[in-house]
This record gives sequence, structure tokens and C-alpha cells, in this order.
Amino acid sequence: MEKRKLGKTGMAVTPLGYGSMGLRGPRTWGVRVVEEDAADRFLNQVLDSGINFIDTSPDYGICEQRIGDYISSRRSEYFLATKCGCVYQEVDNQLQIVHVWDKEVVRRNLETSLQRMKTDYVDVLQFHGGDAAALQQAGLIELLIDFKRQGVIRNLGVSTKIPNLKALIDLQVFDTFQIPYSCLDRTHHELISKAAAVGAGVIIRGGVAQGGPDAVIQRQANNRIWELAKLSQLVPKEMTAAQLLLRYTLSHPDCHTVIVGTCDHGHLESNIQAVKAGPLEESLYAEMTRRVMQVESVGNGS
Repeated sequence: MEKRKLGKTGMAVTPLGYGSMGLRGPRTWGVRVVEEDAADRFLNQVLDSGINFIDTSPDYGICEQRIGDYISSRRSEYFLATKCGCVYQEVDNQLQIVHVWDKEVVRRNLETSLQRMKTDYVDVLQFHGGDAAALQQAGLIELLIDFKRQGVIRNLGVSTKIPNLKALIDLQVFDTFQIPYSCLDRTHHELISKAAAVGAGVIIRGGVAQGGPDAVIQRQANNRIWELAKLSQLVPKEMTAAQLLLRYTLSHPDCHTVIVGTCDHGHLESNIQAVKAGPLEESLYAEMTRRVMQVESVGNGS
């Protein structure tokens, strides 16, 4: 697999990264149960395939612990990104994650993450949301800069979207931005380029628009665009719909890596093959864009 520079971080990352949410379990999270031995095999398969960027979060149940248990011995083979500002609180008699912009919360998140993942540093520590004013007022940007001076993190990042993204880019302090994007949700297309223009690394999430191995589009809005744009007509015989979506995302000139979460071996292999095939042909990319923009313009009443 080729590698791309992740902005000014100095990291050369594979275009396909791994989003560990797919291994979070158990069933109380509303996702597929992944047993311990299966998690072990899958994480090692990710590294064996050549993928060298792994994204996780304290939000994702036992994912950080599994990374520590099963691949910490291979720490030199991958770049590791996690998040902060995450707290479990009881809401309506259920434990839920909320995001709190407080120094002690962020410190505790980092300390716990390092312990769980059995490492003494993370390559990217990302705020899991937040707006520029709140992060500045709480002194959290300076806190992460201090972590960087100490060597416990290598880069400052933020996982965000509109309406907070532009102001965060304008601060010009972040080394990476994690941004949602696919051909079925092009909302952030221009802001991705704006982030890259200030030297930041761009990590894309949602690059297959919540599609599984057969690209069954799960989100109602995305499915509507897929159907109205008649994109199924454009899927080449040698490609699955999921591969088409992923290769479209990878065709964005400022996409450095796309993190895709899965615990399905076939899905992982399909993603790898899509990445190896590279960006879409210009004519196919242009036609997909034209159809989606036409649907969007009708939806906006223009």
C-alpha cells in the first residue's frame, strides 16, 4: 500500500486507516459481539495487511484495552490516534458518553488511554468535538501543547464538523483534523482543502457512508441521495458499491487517510483492494459528483 504525508505531522500513513469502533462490543452497545480471540486475530490482520494508522477513543468501550492487549507488542508498526474530552455519565438510567471540556477530564482520558493501550505516547490526541472558543477558554489547547512538550503526545488533533470546523482551522494550532466526508455527504468538501492548506493532516471518517461489505447504505439521508442520484447505475462490474464509495472519497486531492471501522475480514480485504486500485477515473468521479450535486440543488430548492 502506498503512503501519504499526513500534513505537517511528519507521519507517512496508509490511505486506508482502521477505525476501531467496530471492535467495541459488547451487545449492550448495539453492535456485533466480537469475542476476544476474534479481536486479537482481526487487529493483527489489520497490521499484517500493511495498514499503519489506527484511530480509537475512550468512547469505544473496550477498544483501547484490546489494542493494548493484542498489538502493543507491535507498537512500532502503526501510528495511534485517540481522543479526549470523554466522560461516562448516567442519562435516563443508562451510562452514556458525554463530552466535557475540562482539564482534569482530558488529563484523565490521556492517562487512562496510555495505560489501556500499553504505550507511553500517542501519535495524535484529538478533541472529540468542541468549539474553538470553549477549548481556548478552558485552556485545553495549551494543555495539549504541554503534553506535546512532554512527549506523551506527538500531535494535536480534533475530530469535528460544521459549524465548528472553520473556526478551529483558523486557529492554526492543530496538526490534524478528522472530518466526515463521502460522495453522499459532500458538505465538508471545501473545508477539507482549507484544513490541508494550513498544513494540517486530513483524516476522513464516514468515507463509505455507513455502507457494509455490500454497501447497504444505512443512514436515511445518505440512502436518499444514493437512490435519487441513481449511483447504482455507475458501479463498474469489477467493483462493489462499497469500493466505489471508498475510491470516490480517496479521490479527494486533500484526503490523506480514510478510517473505516469493521470487524468483518471480507470487508477489510475489499477495502484494501479498493485502496490499491487507487482514485477513480476522472470521468467516473465527475459523473458521480454531477449527479449528487444535481440532487443536492433540487433539495435546496435551487
